[in-house]
Amino acid sequence: MRVLIRAFAAGVALAFAAACSDKNHDHAASSHASPALSVTDLRNAERSENAAIEKKIDDLIGQMTLEEKIGQMTQINNSAIVTNANWGAGSDLSIEIKVDTAKLGAMLRKYHIGSFLNGIAVPGETWYQFYKDLQEYNLKTSRLKIPVIYGVDHMHGPNYVEGATIFPHALNTAATYNNQFPADMAHVTAIETADLGHQWLFAPVLDLARTPLWGRYYETLGESPYVAATMGSIFVKTIQNDPDIAPYKIAATAKHFFAYSDPKYGFDRGPVDVSEQALYEFHLPSFKAAIDAGIKTIMINSGDLNGEPVHASYWALTEVLRGKLKFKGVAVTDWEDIIRLYRNHRVAANEKDATYKAIMAGVDMSMTPYTTAFCDYMRELVNEGKISQERIDLSVSRILRLKLELGLFENPLPRNDRFNRIGASENKAKALEAARESIVLMKNEGILPLNAAAKNIVVAGPTANLKRPLAGGWTLRWMANDESIYPKDMLTVYTALQKEFTGSRISLAATPGEIKTKAAGANAIIVCAGEMPYAEGFGSIQDISLSDDQVELVKAAQATGKPVILVMISGRPRVITKIYPGCKAVLFAGLPGFEGAQAIAEILSGKVNPSAKMSFNYPYAVNRLVPHNHKISEILLAHEIENPIALVPFGTGLSYTTFEYSGLILSDSVLTSETAEIKASVTVKNTGSREGKEAVLWFLHDEVASISRPVRDLKYYEKELIRPGESKTFSFTIRPLEQLTFPNKHGEQLLEDGYFTLMVGNQKTRFKLQR
Repeated sequence: MRVLIRAFAAGVALAFAAACSDKNHDHAASSHASPALSVTDLRNAERSENAAIEKKIDDLIGQMTLEEKIGQMTQINNSAIVTNANWGAGSDLSIEIKVDTAKLGAMLRKYHIGSFLNGIAVPGETWYQFYKDLQEYNLKTSRLKIPVIYGVDHMHGPNYVEGATIFPHALNTAATYNNQFPADMAHVTAIETADLGHQWLFAPVLDLARTPLWGRYYETLGESPYVAATMGSIFVKTIQNDPDIAPYKIAATAKHFFAYSDPKYGFDRGPVDVSEQALYEFHLPSFKAAIDAGIKTIMINSGDLNGEPVHASYWALTEVLRGKLKFKGVAVTDWEDIIRLYRNHRVAANEKDATYKAIMAGVDMSMTPYTTAFCDYMRELVNEGKISQERIDLSVSRILRLKLELGLFENPLPRNDRFNRIGASENKAKALEAARESIVLMKNEGILPLNAAAKNIVVAGPTANLKRPLAGGWTLRWMANDESIYPKDMLTVYTALQKEFTGSRISLAATPGEIKTKAAGANAIIVCAGEMPYAEGFGSIQDISLSDDQVELVKAAQATGKPVILVMISGRPRVITKIYPGCKAVLFAGLPGFEGAQAIAEILSGKVNPSAKMSFNYPYAVNRLVPHNHKISEILLAHEIENPIALVPFGTGLSYTTFEYSGLILSDSVLTSETAEIKASVTVKNTGSREGKEAVLWFLHDEVASISRPVRDLKYYEKELIRPGESKTFSFTIRPLEQLTFPNKHGEQLLEDGYFTLMVGNQKTRFKLQR
């Protein structure tokens, strides 16, 4: 029995056109033309229940000039309004940042710019004064006293504030399988930045980790749609509803809508070719969860999707985002992406044509970010009758609603009496705990933890005694490679080991020759391999193998005959299959942040029992980049020939204790209706000698379906501390409409009768949906 569930598709798509016959609506821009609502109807549908806010919006729009409205739709980089136009390019954290009132005044008087963005890590006091000067001058200049809104990329904590708390990147966060950590990161980011005027946060990244060739892999919450949806929505709810930042509020941004992370050839901003069914199944759930959680803004995919640049896609930005997902907030472009429609994608004849296509597709605000040409083109397009005033009003109403809901009109200025929150010890303790639970013990042949007998330890590798690899990109700078700008008290792996193993000799070796010399009396050799920081396209690579020089360094360590422990510090997996067998232990530390070195040292010493599990399939080979939730047919020959896809599979990771799964039982074996439920439970016992946290992951497989299904699909996870000899029962409730549906190519949810396999740990069982 096959039933179509319309909860996800939910009727006809909404549209931006003034009416079905509106000449301004360019259906040629979409290959999925559908019935359109008038702009008036759409604007009315988006009105909030707050009558005072809606009246204020109507009043302001009624008074605003065309130029003032277009200014609200424009976002400019701060380099255009500061005394030092290179803000962000230098390495001196004490650089003086001031608003250039001449530049700002000229921009506000003529263009009425409503939003600015960007920055580097400067002290909270500097941010405070900068934003105060900016907002005060704007309010003095603004005829209608509309405050500006400032956007910042705080990707893993307040990474653009000097002395702030820096958490692990999202890929690490996902590996914790602990929902406390996205909440902790959101809360700390909020209390350390909201007072500074940073009320528009360009996070979380809700793209899926699909290809490690892509330079933004580490910004994702791994390759599971369920993890991304769960942790992403927790982050959104926490940061947008944090009572501890009153009187301020913060708007989060879900990015990059959508399928940005699966470029065909691995290049950032590159084309994505994915079936529409796969889009709905894998790439949309995290965005839907964020929208359901109340997210206020969306940033758009910079690439093209199935041949259509997303910034010019009416289908993506209107039919899907507004129609199917019911998003009512602000859609903002990514960096220069309207210009790129002309310059890169070549779907527009010129920048003016690109502006027309983007606005008619559904863009509300253009991150221009260096010029005001967008404003001029918009004015011309309206005056020429190509874009209607009503279309402009729709975007402006969304932007004004955002500012009003954030309380910017009542509290436009920052405050300087809570700087003690920035980098507070209790905040850094949260980041340290997140790092401890984010590092995966991939392999351990009895060498770890290193005990007190390890009196002589050699540490080697390019990431062993550097700070910057631990935090990666989007830290202090967009892409920081100057070691001198990192906190003086921040530890490297080498210095953290010195601190952790106070009774041992910790020596540093830089070359294979030094390793050979210093290994003579060593108990173990720790090789720290990986990557230097990169951001966006600078991280797009041709080969995900660990570099040859690092492989040779590991081989030199192995040639000494001493136990070798490999620590991978990188924003993605690098293939290490050839050196893996010769290592006695391997850690994937990822990008654990400023507290990461201490967390690594504590895991190596045994002070911390590792509990992370892979948030992706760690690839066995460079040409086998297969996610855990692949189709059976994708690796059919794996059952016939030697063809491994994962060195360490998704959802696995070792501990210093052992856990035994048993007694998987179901409350029933048949679901007889869409509303019926089955409660599954399993017993997990700590059979080792020390306490440890265990993440229990529940997977489902639909055995027969009209659309081929993943071999396993993560549906729920839970993590708890279990003491030696203790048993705990974990449960998972299966609800057909939540866990057993899947989308067709139109985004309509299907629910089909049949058998399903439930898997948890080494346990599995079957049940049936039979209505």
